[in-house]
Amino acid sequence: MSKEELEKEEKGSKHKCKKYEEEIASLKEAIEKLEAESNMWKNKYYEAYADLDNTRKVLKKDHEDMIKYRAMGFIESILPTLDNFEMAFKVESDDPKIKNYQVGFKMILNQFITTLQNENVSIVEPKVGDDFDPNTMSAMSLVDGEEDNKISSVYLKGYILKDRLIRPALVVVTKKGLNSQTADENKENNKEEK
Repeated sequence: MSKEELEKEEKGSKHKCKKYEEEIASLKEAIEKLEAESNMWKNKYYEAYADLDNTRKVLKKDHEDMIKYRAMGFIESILPTLDNFEMAFKVESDDPKIKNYQVGFKMILNQFITTLQNENVSIVEPKVGDDFDPNTMSAMSLVDGEEDNKISSVYLKGYILKDRLIRPALVVVTKKGLNSQTADENKENNKEEK
């Protein structure tokens, strides 16, 4: 082979090498793009899987809560009836016929309460002199008392289903020095009016 042929062949091989290098570079670039796209789809898959798993957990918890508290609406609807029964027993009568009816109604009320307790309903029955608990009680009004936040009277019992408050007990709460504060406020209002 002559020198010219060798130079020509060398030039051709350099040209082929450059062509192969360009082709390799474009293939590497294509591989990088495909890997990036593959990673993007993997991430989207994992996000969708996590979202689906979270949704499944939320639905499961909602379903469990629905089963756990299924009786809540029913219990709320019979509370006025229970309240009326209890208010009726506060009235005393000397008539023996009415007393017999009261005995029968008391038995019915006790059956209602037993049924509620079987459904894990607990009754919030604050007593006069107990501390006011804002988690289970609702203050209807304030009255003057020797101590703050003591129960002065109970209007209605409260009810809790498992760990959820159905209705707070309705109570009247004491506040120390309430009458003197009210008197001071009235004096101030009278001064302002003059």
